Amino acid sequence: MRRETREYPYDWMIWSILHQASLSTAGTEKEYSRLLTLVPHFRDILDSFIKHGEPGRIFLDLITGYADLCITAIECGRKVAMTTFCMATPLLYAFDTAPVMLEAWTVLGTMVLKRGTAEYLDYCCEAGFTETSCSAQRGALGAYLAGLAVRPDFIICDSPGICDTNANSFAFASAYLDIPFFQLNYPSTITDTRAAEYQKNDFRELVSFLELHTGTTLDETMLRGILEEVRVQDALASELIDLMRLKPSPVPGIYDLMFYGGRFMMSGKPIYTELLRSMLRTARSNAASGASGTTSKKERARGLFCYIDHYTTDARFWDWMDAQDISHLGSVLFTFWHGDAPYARERQDEAYHIDTSDKDTMIDSLAAQVSRMPMVKQIRGPYDAPGMWLDDLLGTIRLLRPDFVAYIGSMGCRNSWGMNKLLVRDLEREGVPAVILFADAFDDRVASWSTVTDKLQEFMNLRRIGI
Repeated sequence: MRRETREYPYDWMIWSILHQASLSTAGTEKEYSRLLTLVPHFRDILDSFIKHGEPGRIFLDLITGYADLCITAIECGRKVAMTTFCMATPLLYAFDTAPVMLEAWTVLGTMVLKRGTAEYLDYCCEAGFTETSCSAQRGALGAYLAGLAVRPDFIICDSPGICDTNANSFAFASAYLDIPFFQLNYPSTITDTRAAEYQKNDFRELVSFLELHTGTTLDETMLRGILEEVRVQDALASELIDLMRLKPSPVPGIYDLMFYGGRFMMSGKPIYTELLRSMLRTARSNAASGASGTTSKKERARGLFCYIDHYTTDARFWDWMDAQDISHLGSVLFTFWHGDAPYARERQDEAYHIDTSDKDTMIDSLAAQVSRMPMVKQIRGPYDAPGMWLDDLLGTIRLLRPDFVAYIGSMGCRNSWGMNKLLVRDLEREGVPAVILFADAFDDRVASWSTVTDKLQEFMNLRRIGI
């Protein structure tokens, strides 16, 4: 790693940029336009959100608040848990613990920094970790291994993402940093009684681990308040997904990122509720006038991303979709499987439900939530088994009626790369055009952004999608 890269802590640097960005919305439109000329390196990513009005401004406040929570945790007397995106953060917030999600911090760096996170990715290899692991963790992990971020007190890996490279990243970090590590296990199914009991018992071991390493007991009142907020958020999220069923979809494409990004970072926090309500107001207004969520208010095509999105610098992925008048219908990261979700209404045995009656029911609710998190639910076994990736994807396709499906992952996604060609084959048999984009969602060195858009545009032209 270059000496220049070591000059500033990674997490503080990202927070500083986000903090200044969130302050930019306080002035007039003229002042904001003038500001953009003074920040040439950050104007595009800033404007990607600000141009969407209130929801974009709230989202900037949300991610700034999350970053602030993480970097000030130690001085505020909070414990710091290094964790993964598919962890049940309400439990950590109930322990007043800051959840440092490697994937979230990777995306923040990848989207905000012009140079990306390449040096942090590579530093993991310098430290002895494999270069074939998932770049979703390594993008930020390199900074933590190099001491360029707040040192975690312990590590929690959830189930494990459900990817082996995800789990290995956290296991390596635990050994390298010499800090305690807890990994939830996962049963191969989620609907039978034996599996459910296993999950509940395993989750109680996690609660005991947190009580030991935070020096506190689980506050039942605090947890209930957080889960009641989650219940409200689940209902709002369900309405947003319901609106996406309309043609044209009235939901702006960038809401995709705000939806799951806000949930991963601030589930159970009032600011995420505020964000969802703000997004819904815009989507309802568009629906009332029959307008698309794109800037032009027209919908040329509808795209569903069966895995993840592309987190290239300046949010170019969502800007490109918008410029092409393509409605973004979400990705696997959209699917949390709460009971109210449109895709779960006919499959309640696969969904989780929040029960705040007492401490035990709340812990059981969180255990169920964790076992149904994105990727944890879909990629725990054969892709075409009941309730797995293909089953969930076909259900979403029938619900949202996309014109095409696209796969984007990372080079370390061994589980999905072992299945995605079979998945595409099965989608084509269902009459759904599908394409695999051979890129890394977190590392532009694998395939440039122009290569990705050229491939997607070629696919749409050949299949005459939107023509």
